[in-house]
Amino acid sequence: MGRGRQKAKATRQARDMKYYSPATDLTALQRELGAAKRHTSDAFSDSPPEPDYSGYEDKYADQYDDDEDEGSRNVG
Repeated sequence: MGRGRQKAKATRQARDMKYYSPATDLTALQRELGAAKRHTSDAFSDSPPEPDYSGYEDKYADQYDDDEDEGSRNVG
């Protein structure tokens, strides 16, 4: 018992939240977006610097032949 009143209250609260629209200060929003534009153009360049991956290069890659493994596999 008592579920009807609880459900009605939950429904009313959900409806209030769904249709609630606070007053938006558009001038403050414009200032905030305008400030963001100035910072993004100065902070980022068009192309980021390429990272140096030479530390990850396989030192022993030239000692191994890549073709020697292909003949030993039986597929099917």
